[in-house]
Amino acid sequence: MTKASWSKALFALMLVLLLALAACNSGSEEGGSSDSEGGSEEGGSEEGGSEEEAEEDDGLYSIEDFSPAKTNEGEAIEGGELNFGLVSDTAFEGTLNWNFYSGAPDAEVIDWFDEPLLYNDENFLYTNDGPASYEPDEEGKVFTFTIKDNVNWHDGEPVKAEDWAFSFEVIGDPEYTGVRYGSDFTNIEGMEEYNAGEADSISGIEVVDEKTLKITFKESTPSLLTGGIWPYAMPKHIFEDIPVAEMAESDEVRQNPVGIGPFKVDTIVPGESVTYTKNEDYWQGEVQLDKVTLKVINPSTVVQALETGEVDLVDSFPVDQFPDNAEMSNVEYLGMIDLAYTYIGFKLGTWDAEEKVVVPDDSKKMADVNLRKAMWHAVDNNAVGEQFYNGLRWNATTLIPPSHPEFHDAENPGVEFDPEKAKQILDEAGYEDTDGDGMRENPEGEELVINFASMSGGDTAEPLANYYIQSWKNVGLNVQLLDGRLQEFNTFYDRVGQSGEDDPEVDIYQGAWSVGYDVNPDGLYGRDAIFNFPRYASEENDRLLEEGVSAESFDVAHRQEVYKEWQQLMVDEIPVFPTVYRAVLTPVNNRVQNYSIAVDWFERYNLAVTAEEAPTAE
Repeated sequence: MTKASWSKALFALMLVLLLALAACNSGSEEGGSSDSEGGSEEGGSEEGGSEEEAEEDDGLYSIEDFSPAKTNEGEAIEGGELNFGLVSDTAFEGTLNWNFYSGAPDAEVIDWFDEPLLYNDENFLYTNDGPASYEPDEEGKVFTFTIKDNVNWHDGEPVKAEDWAFSFEVIGDPEYTGVRYGSDFTNIEGMEEYNAGEADSISGIEVVDEKTLKITFKESTPSLLTGGIWPYAMPKHIFEDIPVAEMAESDEVRQNPVGIGPFKVDTIVPGESVTYTKNEDYWQGEVQLDKVTLKVINPSTVVQALETGEVDLVDSFPVDQFPDNAEMSNVEYLGMIDLAYTYIGFKLGTWDAEEKVVVPDDSKKMADVNLRKAMWHAVDNNAVGEQFYNGLRWNATTLIPPSHPEFHDAENPGVEFDPEKAKQILDEAGYEDTDGDGMRENPEGEELVINFASMSGGDTAEPLANYYIQSWKNVGLNVQLLDGRLQEFNTFYDRVGQSGEDDPEVDIYQGAWSVGYDVNPDGLYGRDAIFNFPRYASEENDRLLEEGVSAESFDVAHRQEVYKEWQQLMVDEIPVFPTVYRAVLTPVNNRVQNYSIAVDWFERYNLAVTAEEAPTAE
């Protein structure tokens, strides 16, 4: 067991007692100072400073001390190969098409060989710099897209407007088996009729000519320019003869995927690795590297893989391992605020697969908001961020993270750590220990056992889950790990509802969401969103989500106010509660040039290396 693993395990056993003592001594209802709760919107300490200063002062690090772009050293060689590590304790699923993938590991695989037709800038807005350009009409409802002439599929066929239209048709098809269909698509004229089988085509999508596509939307919304337009084409000449219901399992998705990116798929070892070769016909120009190999690296061996040069870089480094490896000599650490948050979700209903809507159920075990609020009060996520992640994750307060500073409500405190308040709320709501075993029964006097689903992966997964269970036990709630163990990635998301079926054994779960570029939370909490895993819906939520994409919300100040109200609604109703905001750390071998993790970086074709072999750590 590593030093980091041991300290995390020990912490999981002792944290509750230590926190209780600290709370008594400090007299703070918030369970920590404002500095330790994350400070500025950027999520680092308010004081800043170097990594060495931070570590010397309190053992904590700040995301402000990292850059998203690699520093180039030396001269690049001609060609060369790069090895990329996909950090995961499980195999990637292998659904290698943007229309059908559902998990982040598959997205990492796809990113290397396919790319969007529309690029975005640092503020997440679509630009005209990518493979296609766009022009809206005066009302912002009709968009005309033009695909550049030199954009081709890996098999040499040009990317056509009909390929982009075909992508929409597949997602809107009644037999579509993926998870993309939602409000971004139903806003297109004729899409709902097409999806219902009442029309043979989508009236709002017009192929003007080989390179020009026109889309008419029902409503002009501010989200259209930040992710509300599906930017991925699908090669019609490859897929048109495959029934939509069979596409996701086809060889064209699983074994022989084709894209438009700077690298093309050469070989796939299912779930384990992918080898890519350079695309000699890439639209932006010559690709510098000859080959890229992606391989799955277990979190427990990622440090060794980096130190030995087995991989040059990884998708995301486990931040809990950073303190013990901050001085790794053969890499440079890149960092930025993640467009994501970790959260605890409560099952409040089910998913109607036929109607494709959430169905709330007041009989659910977690239906009482008082129970949910008490469970939020019971945990100290500020201490979790500091003790498990050394400040590189930090206390989360709302469901719009600081990666979107225009809309994150930094003034909203969320729900503070206060176990005594949690006990009071439970007492007043009728959750009492009626049989003297130390655990509370429900208001009807029945045994209350709450099944908690949490994912495996990394040194902190088990001790963190145990910390939450212990924190809830300390206020008298009997929370048990689902099946007595952690769930692997794919199994976890199937059981919480990604497949459209909600496992009735799951009462609460710990998940993590990427919020995407568009701040609109409808895709995660809308009534018709399959990713709405808590299965939460309310009229006020409907109203605010609709208002957030209304014509009035083109006024940024108005949209900010709408999402401020929505963030407070989620704090009040608590279908989920955020636990920590996250830093992304990516160690990159010193031989790698021209790499960045910035959201507006689209230059994989320009990646290069300065040596045939990766230098190892000293």
